[in-house]
Amino acid sequence: MATMADVARSAGVSVATVSHVLNDTRPVLPHTRQAVLDAVDRLGYTPNTLARSLVTARTRSIGLAVSAISNPYFTEILQGVEAGALEHGYSLLIADPHDDPEHERKVVQLLHERRVDGMIVAPSANPGDLLAYLGRHGVPAVFLDRLLTTPADGTPAYDQVCAESVEPTARLVTHLAELGHRRIALVAGRPGLSTTRERVAGYRHGLAASGLPHDERLLVHGNSESADAERATTALLSLAAPPTALVTANNAMTIGALRALRERGLSVPEDMALCCFDDFAWADLFSPRLTAVAQPSREIGAQAVQVLLERLASPSRPARTLRLPCTLVHRTSCGCPEGTARSAQPEQPERFEKPEKSGKREKGTAS
Repeated sequence: MATMADVARSAGVSVATVSHVLNDTRPVLPHTRQAVLDAVDRLGYTPNTLARSLVTARTRSIGLAVSAISNPYFTEILQGVEAGALEHGYSLLIADPHDDPEHERKVVQLLHERRVDGMIVAPSANPGDLLAYLGRHGVPAVFLDRLLTTPADGTPAYDQVCAESVEPTARLVTHLAELGHRRIALVAGRPGLSTTRERVAGYRHGLAASGLPHDERLLVHGNSESADAERATTALLSLAAPPTALVTANNAMTIGALRALRERGLSVPEDMALCCFDDFAWADLFSPRLTAVAQPSREIGAQAVQVLLERLASPSRPARTLRLPCTLVHRTSCGCPEGTARSAQPEQPERFEKPEKSGKREKGTAS
């Protein structure tokens, strides 16, 4: 196996110069750099990352702790993180906290013990132990998708990357109201998550903007899972005055809601209009095709890597929260005819105004 000394002899340079080229630790003349890279290729030299980490105290690795990796949304985030890490010469170690606070702290400790340079974490609803561990050991970390509670001074304790949730959710509600629906329900996610809080807030904003009252019976929690969403939707359908339109707050809960509707023999959108948060690859293959808010999941992952690398380069800079815009993918499950459904359009920040009611059919006026 070729050594760094072999590369140096082949390129006609010092071992120190080879090290500077491979580790990018000092400017090297272009022709000298190319001679080293040619020698590396010719000899098949592979750097000893373990030995390098002992010298630099860096492993050029990133730990990723994300639950529900099988969920298409988080799978795409993983792809974005991996692509961003590889682009900058970092490897990736992955762990699944299973949305359990105790297990979350354990997997983060395991990643830390593997000497990752920093971590990217989608926190659980109760991340107290996680935060205590990261703070105690000074681990550089970026939180994605789910935000931490912001301190009273408004300055986040950690860097965070997520998608907008309030305005896109409100837009789904106002769209359904514009179609004449008056009893619009929300199947919300797991209590305690920032994504749940923000989508509930968006739901309420949408109702208020449409001049509709907020009926607590129409807000149920599917706990971000298909089975719980199925049960929650069944409960909605059992109300004396059930909803005529449904907003589901993530892709797994959309599947659960569709199962509940099928069990009742109800059709979308004829019997129940449906809009969902989270677009996914097969949403366009459903009949009807699902109107959805698409999150920039790969971009969230890639941006999380970039923010983490900036943190590693400048540990003392103030933490920041980066919010990325979503896209409204307008299809037909909302009740719009096939010919009027639009392709993906950027979700623009908007002022919520009460939609005009003239000439519109009213649905679900029972209280």
